[in-house]
Amino acid sequence: MPANLPAEAKAAWLKVMEAKTPEEKIKAMEEFLSTVPKHKGTEKLIKHIRRRMAELKRELNERREKERALRGGGGSRLYVAKEGDIQVAVVGPPSSGKTSLLCCLSNTTLRPDDLPFSTVEPVPSMFVEDGVYVQLVKTPSLVLDQSSDLNAIALATVRNADAVILVIGADTDRGAVERIFQFFEDEGVYLTPLRNYVKIERRGLGGIQIMGSGRVIGGTLNDVKKILNEYGIYHAVVRIEGEVTLDEVEEALYLDRIYKPTIAVISKTDLLKPSDSVIDLLSKSGVRYYLADLKTCSVDKRRLLEDLLKVTGRIRVFTKPIHSKTYTPKPIVVKAGSTVGEVAAMIHSSLAETFKYAVVWRREDFPNRPKRVGRDYVLSDNEIVEIHA
Repeated sequence: MPANLPAEAKAAWLKVMEAKTPEEKIKAMEEFLSTVPKHKGTEKLIKHIRRRMAELKRELNERREKERALRGGGGSRLYVAKEGDIQVAVVGPPSSGKTSLLCCLSNTTLRPDDLPFSTVEPVPSMFVEDGVYVQLVKTPSLVLDQSSDLNAIALATVRNADAVILVIGADTDRGAVERIFQFFEDEGVYLTPLRNYVKIERRGLGGIQIMGSGRVIGGTLNDVKKILNEYGIYHAVVRIEGEVTLDEVEEALYLDRIYKPTIAVISKTDLLKPSDSVIDLLSKSGVRYYLADLKTCSVDKRRLLEDLLKVTGRIRVFTKPIHSKTYTPKPIVVKAGSTVGEVAAMIHSSLAETFKYAVVWRREDFPNRPKRVGRDYVLSDNEIVEIHA
């Protein structure tokens, strides 16, 4: 994907990239598909575009349903708005333990489905640990080896989330887990760390800039520029990591690859074999995993929170009012690398404007060993900050 597209199709795809609203994108994609020749080399491309159109249509339906609900008309839910500090999609095959995990981590009163595939829309709950609010969104069960609207809903939920918890039973075979990974990869969503990829960001000026530590196999950087020019793109930043082909460069124009940090929870641990190929697969794929007896809720909540923060690149920052003897128990969850000045601006814009200095403690040292810092001080996880203005 793609293969020998005519100039007409490339011009039509440029309109898709320039479309702003879901309505405009759907219309542009319909025009694009009408220009794509139908043969084996374009099957994957056509399938992907049709799935993306279906996702956009669901997005429009969700918007209409929300408007109807506000008017008292009700309606089912296909998307869940983000709440809390982190949103995590909980996915997996049927009867893997998704509902049981939610019951262990939150105060939900859900019961496991009596029949597989009974859940047909995302179900949210809230997992609270150490003052951090993690919104868990259970998706419909994945339908392996065939297309399904349930898969499309799960995919849309994962795209919207900050991270993924993949729940699989110890009785799940390695091939089923590989098919789960492959399903998401076919749609440009990677649950395992990306090693070889291309990301293209269009710009208004600057020409074609190629960055990254990767290289193009079977082509040159000028070939990369030529491909983009054929699509009417003359200004863009192209980041290449690992080893990629020219076909993969062109594919990046159609399929925006995104990595969703994933933690696997292996349930039904009594069925785990001494030499389990699923664990071997997860380890080689770079996916963190837990062995959890969900019948007794033997889940290390603090460790799970720490891992979710780590894989999503977030830290906890606790604040202390100047005249208080202790810090607030609810932390501010920010991106790793955030500065004191940025946290001050998050608390209140005037605090950032009148900032003088801050006092910072390591949480485990509080109230001892304070240090005075400026607005450019980069905060670490579990630090306490007292801002003086």
